[in-house]
Amino acid sequence: MNIVAFQASINNDIPPADLSAPLEALWWDKKGDWSRAHQLVDELETTEGMAVHAYLHRKEGEQWNADYWYRRAGRTYYRIQLGDEWTALVQAFLRR
Repeated sequence: MNIVAFQASINNDIPPADLSAPLEALWWDKKGDWSRAHQLVDELETTEGMAVHAYLHRKEGEQWNADYWYRRAGRTYYRIQLGDEWTALVQAFLRR
């Protein structure tokens, strides 16, 4: 799957079956369901899960919490627009 197909799938009622938890969280986030997205990564102890967790808290406006999760993910804070970060995360995870 590529980014175009991923974005097109957001028009569906359910995410594609083969998505990893971090990608599914980003899918639900784009659908406007922050809580469902957060549930998918809340206890996910992977680098990808923690990166999405950081993004979600940044989007929520909890910068201190986002910074914590960025550090746990081994990433520095992305000083770009949230939409750009969402796209970068999706593209990175789709390449794996």
